Amino acid sequence: MDVIRKQGFLNTIISYAGMVIGYVNLVLLFPVLIPDADELGLTRFLVSVAAIYSQFAALGFTNISAKYFPYFRDRDKKHHGFLFLMLAIPLLGFAVVTGLFMLLKPTVVDYFGKNSPLAVEYYYYIIPLSFFTLLFILLDAYLRSLYKTVVQSFLKDFLERILMLAAVLCYAWGWVDFQWFLVIFIGANSAISLISIVYLLWLRQFFVTPNKGMFQVVRMKEVVQYGLYSFMGNVSSSIISFIDQAMIAHYLGLDGVAYYTTGYFITSAIMVPSRGLNKIASPQVADFFKSGNMTGLAKLYKNMTRVNMVVGFLLFLGIWCNVDNIFALMPKDFSQGRYVILFMGLSRLFDLATGINGMILLTSNKYRYDLYFNLLMMALVVYTNYLLIPPYGISGAAFASMVVFIIYNFFRVLLVAKFFKMQPFGWDSLLIVGISSLAFGASWLLPQLPHLLLDIAVRSILITSVYGGLMVALKVSPELNNGIRKTLVRFGFGEAKWL
Repeated sequence: MDVIRKQGFLNTIISYAGMVIGYVNLVLLFPVLIPDADELGLTRFLVSVAAIYSQFAALGFTNISAKYFPYFRDRDKKHHGFLFLMLAIPLLGFAVVTGLFMLLKPTVVDYFGKNSPLAVEYYYYIIPLSFFTLLFILLDAYLRSLYKTVVQSFLKDFLERILMLAAVLCYAWGWVDFQWFLVIFIGANSAISLISIVYLLWLRQFFVTPNKGMFQVVRMKEVVQYGLYSFMGNVSSSIISFIDQAMIAHYLGLDGVAYYTTGYFITSAIMVPSRGLNKIASPQVADFFKSGNMTGLAKLYKNMTRVNMVVGFLLFLGIWCNVDNIFALMPKDFSQGRYVILFMGLSRLFDLATGINGMILLTSNKYRYDLYFNLLMMALVVYTNYLLIPPYGISGAAFASMVVFIIYNFFRVLLVAKFFKMQPFGWDSLLIVGISSLAFGASWLLPQLPHLLLDIAVRSILITSVYGGLMVALKVSPELNNGIRKTLVRFGFGEAKWL
């Protein structure tokens, strides 16, 4: 847990710095600098399609790295050629997927041509963006297996957003037209992949030569079988997260995608601590399974859930209690995303409250079940979006996603409890929910202050004081109290035994 805490803390700091930049970019600047909502929606649509494209090409190797790298790990033997396998096979997969992608263009034209013509016009721009997205997720998975996560967090969460802002400014200032802006935009998204290679070379871990013993470390039949299920699971999971955007683009147009993804992004702040911790927890889960240490895994499961809930609930309160203030800073049309923030925020809270259940299932020998639920959820999200988007627009899409994610995580918790006799909840979970309700009530009682920034500051301080004070006083989270105690000692305030 010490390794997780240290790197998780650094990842979280970097991610929040990136989140600030991302918020300034996507919420404050981009809607003004790219006033055409269709063009703004296109940039987000391209990134979402590239994420699915790369998952198809990856063939499950991001999960294979998490599960099987502990068996290959041997620096003196260049990890038995593991990185060669991890790059070579998905790159072949990319070639196959690209062929299918080009064949499917007539179908895409029929589906998006009427309401989202830009998606058709810039169809082929997806290919280079997808290639570099694939390269990054493969190298990122490999580096996570090496317990090297901080630099990758910096590249993805911070540097990429700085480069994207530079691309948007080039367009807004009239230095380039929209076509060249997209080229620079793709370059900004691609640069982090090339820097990852430089980082691996600096670590002297860029072992891309094949090893004659690489097929003998573990049974290849087992790896292929696991990779197949992981591939189908990753693809279905990516499709689930993309279906809403695709159907919004079909029914409402790319401007609807812009409004929806803006609300979606605002709630992503809730998941930043979880992502920072999960990057380093993933290889630890694999090590626990390898050593058969179920006690250690159960403890990690509960600790991760508690930490994520403590931070996640506070962030949700900060966002939802300030939702009117947030939209006051944006163009009026973006207020359509109000209930996107509510529904997606609640779904993210449930995701945090159910812990690392998905990671446990995917790393165990019960990984098949995660695929079955993904396929079921994929069908459910298509059906619910089909029912709810036409009458309720982007709010209907967000509600459909919330229902799907709650059902999905609920059944994953049940499976982990059934197979491994562990679950993430305790009395501290109920306390966190209760304290969150009190903090929300305090914000609700506070009248709207006349100045926007003053209201944000006072409301946020009130929520944090009520929430944080009760958390510390009731000792809900040992990690929180220990962190405060260590900070006080560091600044010469004694042992603070009352904590």
